[in-house]
Amino acid sequence: MSKKGIIGIVIFLVIVIVAVVAVVLYSNKTQTTETQKNASNGVENNSQTEDENKIEKESKANTGNKILVVYYSAQNHTEAVAKKIAENLGADTFEIVPKEVYTSDDLDWTDSNSRVSKEHNDTSLRNIELETTDVENWDEYDTVLIGYPIWWGIAAWPTNTFVKANDFSGKTVIPFCTSSSSGLGQSGKLLSQDANGGSWQDGHRFNSSPSDSDIKSWTDSLN
Repeated sequence: MSKKGIIGIVIFLVIVIVAVVAVVLYSNKTQTTETQKNASNGVENNSQTEDENKIEKESKANTGNKILVVYYSAQNHTEAVAKKIAENLGADTFEIVPKEVYTSDDLDWTDSNSRVSKEHNDTSLRNIELETTDVENWDEYDTVLIGYPIWWGIAAWPTNTFVKANDFSGKTVIPFCTSSSSGLGQSGKLLSQDANGGSWQDGHRFNSSPSDSDIKSWTDSLN
């Protein structure tokens, strides 16, 4: 074979080798890029999954039954019970406060000239103005417990003012009362008639100074 022929073969082989090397390098580069891309997507997908899980957990946490204990207390008996109920149930509280607070003389039902006696005898006087009837985040509460002392067999009338002023639609409402002798009677039913909506349940009567165990026994029965 001539010298020129040998040189031609060598050149051809060099070209082939260079081409093969180029193909191999390009293939490796493509695989590396794909691997990096997949790894990046994996991190992104994991991040998205973590975010979605976080949102789902927060959503579940926000769907729990939120409870409010509303109470009117003339002589602190109902307040003590209401706060214990709220503690047992992990609930928020709202106190009904008349603009003109009842004094001990006002509450003397044995005196025909006392404030409560006059209001009892003249129902037009029972529309008691309150400091406020607005509850912060009212729409967020699923269950509302309403506590009050019993006056002449019914709920103390400041309670009615609050009930009339609020929309209970979509809420479960559970009345409770404190009384030295009278029972719950028709007090819960009468309040429900003044209310705008709500699923009103049977209530419960506590004596003026119930024990913590008595209160817990009742709140446990609500779960």
